[in-house]
Amino acid sequence: MFIETEATPNPATLKFLPGRDVLGDRGTADFTAAEEAAGRSPLAERIFQVGSVGRVFLGSDFVTVTKTEDAEWTMLRPQVLGAIMEHYLSGFPVLEGAAEGEHGEDFDDADQEIVAQIKELLDTRVRPAVAGDGGDIVFRGFRDGVVRLVMQGACSGCPSSRATLKHGVENMLRHYVPEVVAVEQVDA
Repeated sequence: MFIETEATPNPATLKFLPGRDVLGDRGTADFTAAEEAAGRSPLAERIFQVGSVGRVFLGSDFVTVTKTEDAEWTMLRPQVLGAIMEHYLSGFPVLEGAAEGEHGEDFDDADQEIVAQIKELLDTRVRPAVAGDGGDIVFRGFRDGVVRLVMQGACSGCPSSRATLKHGVENMLRHYVPEVVAVEQVDA
């Protein structure tokens, strides 16, 4: 099994491409601690067991891993590669049950058409580009003209994530959806 690695805009995060589906079309899963992965994702559990791992994000065909501040990729990268390879050789599932899906959305029922436009733009124009960098942007709400989004994977904690949101996503949404006045990042 050959696993490619790619740098991401976040220097603390690497993107691992195992050459096969990770979650496929089942969505994404973001784990910020080993306790969150326990019982939910055998793959993420195995990666956290390596140590010095602060976050594991599972995408359609990639895994992004964020290291802790004290870790160095030269030591950690081969250990994470080994954990991913061991997982796929074990035959265990990547995720137990369904992926995270669309929970925790907050918007007024009267804004359903606007929310549908926002989600369509995010799904077709933003998420594919962000996935290319090893992350995801998830819609969480729309109230009083403000779109609330969660940054996941390599995007979470990335030095350029605020610029991506304000100069990229916000400008694009304001252009196509006049009701949007701002975009803000929220925690999951």
